[in-house]
Amino acid sequence: MEDQKRGLKRFNTVQFITLMFLIIIFIGSFLLFLPISHQAGKQLSYIDALFVATSSVCVTGLTPINISHVLSPFGHVIMMTLIEIGGLGFMSIALIVAMMFRKRVSLQSRLVIKEMLNMNNQGGVVKLLKFVVRFSVSVQALGALLLSFQLIPQYGLGKGLFYSVFHSISAFCNAGFDLFGDSLLSYQQNPYMLLVISGLIIAGGFGFIVWYDLIHLKEHKRLSLHTKIALTVTLSLLIGGTVLFAFTDKFYDMSFFKQVTNTFFLSVTPRTAGFASIDYGSMSYAGLILTIVLMFIGGTSGSTAGGIKTTTLGVLLIQLFSTLRGRDEAEWQGRSIPRNIVMKSFVLFFFASLLCLLSALILSMTEYSPPHSGIEYVLFEVVSAFATVGLTMGLTPHLTIFGKLLIMCLMFIGRVGLYTVMYALLRKELNDMGNKFNYPKETVLIG
Repeated sequence: MEDQKRGLKRFNTVQFITLMFLIIIFIGSFLLFLPISHQAGKQLSYIDALFVATSSVCVTGLTPINISHVLSPFGHVIMMTLIEIGGLGFMSIALIVAMMFRKRVSLQSRLVIKEMLNMNNQGGVVKLLKFVVRFSVSVQALGALLLSFQLIPQYGLGKGLFYSVFHSISAFCNAGFDLFGDSLLSYQQNPYMLLVISGLIIAGGFGFIVWYDLIHLKEHKRLSLHTKIALTVTLSLLIGGTVLFAFTDKFYDMSFFKQVTNTFFLSVTPRTAGFASIDYGSMSYAGLILTIVLMFIGGTSGSTAGGIKTTTLGVLLIQLFSTLRGRDEAEWQGRSIPRNIVMKSFVLFFFASLLCLLSALILSMTEYSPPHSGIEYVLFEVVSAFATVGLTMGLTPHLTIFGKLLIMCLMFIGRVGLYTVMYALLRKELNDMGNKFNYPKETVLIG
């Protein structure tokens, strides 16, 4: 028993989170590989089961199979469970169990929660996680209720209710999986469905800390700088993306309201849900570039979304404009952002860009691209995987085994976090990089 405790202590909090996500993925892949998870006459290879499990836990939505045709209702329940665990985090599920049995949350568990929610300290982590659980359950229940008004009349009570719950969870967790078989293409002319799904996507991608700040605004009297940056960048991207998509891709065969709804949905779904109301293979080049940019940015830290996060972009822009004003510190709204946060944002942006470019280079050599398609065909898939979006131009079903493994790695890194993976792998090296001494400074010519 003592040996087991010593073995667990060798793992720090970040490594424990990484390990737990891997364990959940492999358990899910085993369950999806079982015949009970398949429809009659359908088979699923283990590599595809592992791909779907990874995509579910990493709330991505990319899949080499049509889950509505291959997986059974039992398989869909397994996927829905994996999506919920991946979206809210396994500690959220553990907290629900602890609350049911009135158990105290240990210090080690508090440290894990702190890392999972990207908090700077562990003060109030249990209170915040309880809010996360209650808020998530409430929003998903409301989403399922709203979807049921459309899906129960269409599919009947039993199937319609299950579809409502599944797609509410999938949308709120920004997973993008669907049981319709064509994502939301069949609902392109249905503004109600698109708006409900959009609302769930935005709610999940806003960030739980942002929602906590907004709901407790009267009590706290002010919004944190994190919330202000997240709100400003998110609203700017939603409005700016909608306006730009109105020029890049037009819907001529619809009424004005339906055109606006679909254009708005094009701006919402890359951040980072993966539901598609159009065929991205026929999208304009300008629209594809805009979609790739929105996917790469993603949602807000501490949310169900992926990408480099809106707050990372916000910090970089604040530093840029502060530098142009001749200020050394990143300053905004009467506050200055710590230098280490600015440097982390630069490092995250650089490594994320480098990872996506190298992955696109490798896949362009190992995977088949259709005639008349360019690098956007591969780059779109890579960014979609890294940002845990789930949109595709059609590459995923045709990936080689190597391509599937690479995309799975990108999804895992994107969900767990680039810093988390780097720290888990390079713990000793990063700890040794403390400010024990400084070297002499020397200037370098740039630009």
